[in-house]
Amino acid sequence: MATRTTSDASVVDVSHAMRVSYHFIREAPLIPLFILLVLGLAAIFAPVLAPHGKLEPVQVTDEQCQAKYGRSFRSCYIDDDPPFFMKGSILRTPLGTDYLGRDNLSRLMYGARISLLVSLTGTLAAGAIGTLLGILAGYMGRVWDQVIMRITDAWLTLPTLVFAILLASIRGPGLWNVILILAVVFWSRYARLVRGEVLTLRERDFVRLAEVNGVSKFHIIFRHLLPNVMNTVMVFFTLIVGVAIIIEANLSFLGVGVPPPEPAWGLMISQEREALMEGKWWLAAWPGLCIMLLVLSANMLGDWLRVRLDPQLRNR
Repeated sequence: MATRTTSDASVVDVSHAMRVSYHFIREAPLIPLFILLVLGLAAIFAPVLAPHGKLEPVQVTDEQCQAKYGRSFRSCYIDDDPPFFMKGSILRTPLGTDYLGRDNLSRLMYGARISLLVSLTGTLAAGAIGTLLGILAGYMGRVWDQVIMRITDAWLTLPTLVFAILLASIRGPGLWNVILILAVVFWSRYARLVRGEVLTLRERDFVRLAEVNGVSKFHIIFRHLLPNVMNTVMVFFTLIVGVAIIIEANLSFLGVGVPPPEPAWGLMISQEREALMEGKWWLAAWPGLCIMLLVLSANMLGDWLRVRLDPQLRNR
């Protein structure tokens, strides 16, 4: 009986510690912000910080080449070299090399540029289009509302990933094609959300007074309505960015996203599938870990923003 009581107490302590930790992260998302800062700096300063080029194999000495192949070659690279902390590492690179002898750490840094550029730009474009259409539908009403919302409803019925793959198959691989696809796929989500906000705002006194005073609709939309929906748009943006990162990784993995030899994270995982089956787990683990950390950090930041910007949630 005493053992059971001790076990129950341990479970309670662990549960309490988890709740306290989650509450701390939720109130002050230091860990997500730190991860986003590190990945952002790595992406911006990749040409300076990366120890090697993103496309060139790591330079190999004759001794290292002989250790790997038992002889010297005029042109030699060591493929699938393990990270420095694993047995059998010859080059002693931080995260090892890929199937062409390229440094994994350097390619991850350059890959962060692609993931952040594509996801942020695509989501911003979708947000701009969807926010404008949502405001027009919510404030103008009647024909504007009917036409925009029927198109939005049709868009929302399409499976996101399948729709993105279909568009990518039509447009073909390419970085800017992926950005365009993300904008086309996600604008409807913003439009639906913003329309609901505007339907409430247009009944507020400050909007009614502006209309009575003869203020133009253009002025009301951009001076009164748009600033009041920006909090909602900002929170939704951080949540959609995580989904956009996953969509981009999926498209690159399937070969219809960012084309090789660019080091997109999804493409890096796809290129190392055979090595993964051979037990070389680290080759696909690094880009997969980066995707996971980036998506989780963006979602946790979005959750924190939602709590901070909503008085009802903040006071709980």
